[in-house]
Amino acid sequence: MKKPRLSSAQIWNMSMGFLGIQFGFALQNANASRILQNFGADIESLSWFWLAAPITGLIVQPIIGHYSDQTWTRYGRRKPFFLTGALLAAVALCIMPNAGVLAVALSPIIIGAGMLMIMDASFNVAMEPFRALVGDMLPEDQNTAGFSAQATLIGIGAVLGSWLPYILANFFNVSQSTLPGEVPDNVIYSFYFGAMVLLGSILWTVMKTKEYSPTELQSFSSREVVKTNKGLINILISFKKMPQTMKQLGWVQFFSWFGLFCMWVYSTPAIAQHIYGSDLNDSSSPIFNEAGNWVGIIFGIYNAVSAGFALLLPTIAKKIGKKQTHSLSLTAGGLGLLSIYFVQDPLMLMLSMAFVGMAWASILSMPYALLAGTIPLSKMGIYMGIFNFFIVVPQIVSGIIGGPIVKNLFDSQAIFALIMGGVSLIIAAVCAMFVVEKKNN
Repeated sequence: MKKPRLSSAQIWNMSMGFLGIQFGFALQNANASRILQNFGADIESLSWFWLAAPITGLIVQPIIGHYSDQTWTRYGRRKPFFLTGALLAAVALCIMPNAGVLAVALSPIIIGAGMLMIMDASFNVAMEPFRALVGDMLPEDQNTAGFSAQATLIGIGAVLGSWLPYILANFFNVSQSTLPGEVPDNVIYSFYFGAMVLLGSILWTVMKTKEYSPTELQSFSSREVVKTNKGLINILISFKKMPQTMKQLGWVQFFSWFGLFCMWVYSTPAIAQHIYGSDLNDSSSPIFNEAGNWVGIIFGIYNAVSAGFALLLPTIAKKIGKKQTHSLSLTAGGLGLLSIYFVQDPLMLMLSMAFVGMAWASILSMPYALLAGTIPLSKMGIYMGIFNFFIVVPQIVSGIIGGPIVKNLFDSQAIFALIMGGVSLIIAAVCAMFVVEKKNN
């Protein structure tokens, strides 16, 4: 028995929560380094603080994947995790930019890093089951469309989240100036709004989507139905038995996310130094905050391009193949990051980031489309969680070595971290061509 094909409206409704998740995630990506620098962190230590996020994801996602596979309540299989993650993330979004006000016994930097960890853990709790939901709900021939819809909504949410601080400052006259040790009002209010959007979009998915029961899923499966161990040992067993395609995609993911982490951590100081001419340790002047606002704008550009390009991916993949599509997209992203070194006009950064957006759209969809057909439906959640290892491990590696490399090899010139990220994306593109597409039917 085959799964029924879902309408376009059903596909978009079940993925709507991703808009809010990425709205909050974009606020984090574009502003976390800026906030931590406002609280007194130096450039060399930024990657260390960012380690909190991937380490948390490394622990959380496989566990959440395992338990979402084993859970069934009257509210559904995946939906309880969506809602729990959204509530926790909303709280963290409200607290992080106010760490300086809340600090009593601990440094604002420590509180900010702690909120970064909680925020990322909460995003992971909500995000991981969304990946599994596509595998649960859609027949294989709609998987690419499902993940592409998620990528589009991710792009829309990220555009809005990335641009909001700039919009508040330049169109609503919300203050972007601040005293040393404090976060500008435009950033604080953006985080509050992000919390509301996150909760609203998750509730939309929860109310509009009816999940299949475990019995229905089993009847739909043309692949072998694997009886899973109820204990956490199942994570280790599943890791050992992961499909060959997942192992091959692991290298692609490693270099992809190593490059992305370099971009997220170092874009603000790199652009502030290299293009705006900000002093090395300047984190409170108008020019630094202007650069920080512009980073939000160009992050919005790559996400806007991602949202549009994601709609084209199913057509492109059908014509030239999934792995070829992914390789070309990653190459474009790598060239985009490399081009920043040659940019002098901040407006030209939009073009650089447009190429990054092509890579981002593909990273959010094509690896999952390649992988989904190789995974038993009974283990969709846990394998999507394990696949996250190949996302967080490169971020951890980048976080550990990034700071020393920038300080000692690059003489604290953050622009070279972006070049390192571009080279990493091109290596990922080469690795993608060696992936063997395989389906277990």
